[in-house]
Amino acid sequence: MTVLAILGSPSQTSRTAKLVDRAAEILQVADIQLQRSSIHDFPAQALLHADFSSEAVKQFQQQVARAQGIIIATPVYKAAYAGALKVLLDLIPEGGLTGKPVLPLASGGSPGHLLAVDYAIKPVLAALKASDIHQGVFAVEAQIARDAHTQPQLAEDLAARLEAAVSEFIDRLPGRTPRRTITPPPPSSQWLSQRISL
Repeated sequence: MTVLAILGSPSQTSRTAKLVDRAAEILQVADIQLQRSSIHDFPAQALLHADFSSEAVKQFQQQVARAQGIIIATPVYKAAYAGALKVLLDLIPEGGLTGKPVLPLASGGSPGHLLAVDYAIKPVLAALKASDIHQGVFAVEAQIARDAHTQPQLAEDLAARLEAAVSEFIDRLPGRTPRRTITPPPPSSQWLSQRISL
């Protein structure tokens, strides 16, 4: 079974990518392979002109078609998802996510960007006919370690929410037998007050 992660960050070592790294570890335990695709996998001209005849674009569309589920990962800038993600989503044919559960992962500088998942990302996924869009995980960047050379280092609360979300996503994949649902702990008011004051 294969899941495709579509990374919308222009950086290959972004904090958002660390969320995907941790999701990959959880999927691996469930014997699910995670493939990744980002703008770095395409010739610039193919992206600029949305060249559907490009071999890289064709391979991407085939990856999307074969995947049993999709993870969308993006940083949030000015209450909107990254332009790099929009470029990749524009390469998916109409209805290209039909029958596929989708897990959105996003990171931003403050909790004020939290609603970007609901108001910016989910409508696009719905337009692509995703069958089941998870509520997703939003991470404040301060919860994710900067060091690109270590294993993903996530704050305890974030790690718990991410594990619960990926576990629920796994249960929604075609052919999977649902396990006991794990309810992630809500963010504490103390954590929110600390982060908002940064």
